[in-house]
Amino acid sequence: MPVLNRIADFAPQLTAWRHHLHQHPELGFDCHATAAFVAARLREFGVDEIHEGIGGTGIVAILKGRGRGPTIGLRADMDALPMDEATGLPHASTVPGRMHACGHDGHTTMLLGAAKYLAETRNFAGRVALIFQPAEEDGGGGEAMVRAGIMERFRIARVFAMHNAPGLPAGSFQTTPGPIMAAFDRFDIHVHGRGGHGAMPHLTADPVVAAVAIVAAIQTISSRNHYALDDLALSVTQIHAGSADNIVPDSAWICGTVRSFAPHVRDMVRRRMAEICAGQGTAYGVEARLDYAEGYPATVNDPAETGFAAAVAREIAGEDAVNAEAGREMGAEDFSYMLNARPGCYLFLGQGEGPGVHSPHYDFNDEIAPVGASFFARLVERAQPARL
Repeated sequence: MPVLNRIADFAPQLTAWRHHLHQHPELGFDCHATAAFVAARLREFGVDEIHEGIGGTGIVAILKGRGRGPTIGLRADMDALPMDEATGLPHASTVPGRMHACGHDGHTTMLLGAAKYLAETRNFAGRVALIFQPAEEDGGGGEAMVRAGIMERFRIARVFAMHNAPGLPAGSFQTTPGPIMAAFDRFDIHVHGRGGHGAMPHLTADPVVAAVAIVAAIQTISSRNHYALDDLALSVTQIHAGSADNIVPDSAWICGTVRSFAPHVRDMVRRRMAEICAGQGTAYGVEARLDYAEGYPATVNDPAETGFAAAVAREIAGEDAVNAEAGREMGAEDFSYMLNARPGCYLFLGQGEGPGVHSPHYDFNDEIAPVGASFFARLVERAQPARL
């Protein structure tokens, strides 16, 4: 895989950094040790400014190039997932119940690699804002950093990020102009009835029967209330009720997720779910309360910036290894908040075959770290050529 020669030289160092991060995963906004590790490496590289504690444990580091110019933002996420690792690898997580199962350790490593190269060469004009973000998996660290004013404070003009992609050829790139990842929402439905003995259901107001009816009715939102060509995924993922085989419980709980792209689709789903809960509650003589929480907005790439990023990716990976019209998917990503604030592009970097993200058997492919670091570095050099 073609990479910048200098980055290829320190590829073993990238692997060592990544393995250290993988062994010490942190969750959500509590990325204190990870942020300290990142800041220590940045100081070793001689970056010009390091701003810590942004949006919790986030970092923005500034590199200055040769001559005046704009500021380009490069973002990596730092947090892990609350799950046990089952890889059995020498560098497996040392923290029970925590694992880098989405490759954020690799993302952080790739941005550190680009930072080391760019700090040495300074072959660009203007500035680079290196954004290390906590809480992508849960909590919206991207939103927190945007709310903290990083775009205005550091005068960021455009912003880029990437995510590893198991199943895509290692070192290949994939992106698309416009929407690339969905908005996601969470819903909880609390069903309250009247419990009693399972042998005398006529004396109860059964929340289990009502919950089952609600789940069945919710499925008709996608099939009967929604235009088929507008992407929508609505999934009930949990139902909890009862404690014994001869007791009708007092309550039941339903929860799930909604993925969409268009605001009018999001609004329709919320309205129909509320109507279904009210109607089914009346039909079964129970109370059904909907709690609907909007999550990350859709991740929308700027078409011009996507074309530029794809051109840089082709320079790194080759023409045949870049798909710039890959279409969108139903996953969600809080880089969406940064793309709402500034134009930019989100890409996928092929990880090769192997377990998917969020699997206890997943591990980031260290061979692609120099590719991602080279892409970030070349992106800066092409976006803001040095003025000699």
